[in-house]
Amino acid sequence: MIKVYSAASAHRFDHGWLKGSHSFSFGEFYDPDNTAFGPMRVCNDDTIAPGRGFGAHPHSDMEIVSIVLSGRLRHEDNLGNVAETEFGGVQRMSAGTGAIHTEHNPSDTEPVRLLQLWFMPRTRGTAPSYTTGRFDPARLEGRLLPVVAPERGPEIVDIAQDMTIFLGRAVTGRELAFEQEEGRRIFIYLIEGQVKLPDNQVLLPGDSARVEGVSRLALAAEADTLVMVIDLP
Repeated sequence: MIKVYSAASAHRFDHGWLKGSHSFSFGEFYDPDNTAFGPMRVCNDDTIAPGRGFGAHPHSDMEIVSIVLSGRLRHEDNLGNVAETEFGGVQRMSAGTGAIHTEHNPSDTEPVRLLQLWFMPRTRGTAPSYTTGRFDPARLEGRLLPVVAPERGPEIVDIAQDMTIFLGRAVTGRELAFEQEEGRRIFIYLIEGQVKLPDNQVLLPGDSARVEGVSRLALAAEADTLVMVIDLP
C-alpha cells in the first residue's frame, strides 16, 4: 500500500522568523489520524530567518535528526556541544534522559532550510548524546545514499533505532531504485523535482508517501529531483 500525503494537506505555517510545514501532528497542529508512522513522529520542513532560531528547550527519549538543505544551522546544548552544519552535514541528538539545546541561524543575510526528523528510540532512558557527520553531496547523484543508520560509517551518522535515512538525486528521465527487507515501512519526502511512484501516483515538492507491504520501489524522476527515503521497522 502506498498512501500519498500532498504538500497541501500538510500543516503550513509562517511565523515570520520561521516558516515551513509539518507532515505529522506537531505543536499547535494535531490530527489524531496522523501522529506517527512506525517509530517516526516528526518530519518538519523548516526555514529559519537570518539571525533567528529556536531558544533553549528540553527533550527526552527522542532521536532528533536535522538535515540542512541550504544555509547554515548552529547547534548548542547543555552537554557542551557546539556545531555548525550546512548542506552535506547531518546532526543527530539522542535526547535520552534529557537534553536542552538551541538551534540558530548564524547568518546575518541568508535563511537556513532544514528537515527536522524525530523518531522514538529503541530503548528509553539512555544517556543523552549528540553527534554530527558529513557526506559528499556529489555522491547523491543517481543513487540513494545512506546518511543515517544504526551503525556509524565514514559518511553515516549513527542512530539508536533500526532505521536508515537515504538521500538521492536523479535527473529527468532516470530512476532511483530502492529495496529493503519484507515487512518493513518506507517513508518518502520529496525535497525538489517531481517523481512518479510505481502505482503511477506523482509526488511534487513537499509531498510525502508512506509505504507498507512493498519491499521494492523505483522512483521515476519526471524533473530533476532531490528526495529523502527512510527505511523503518
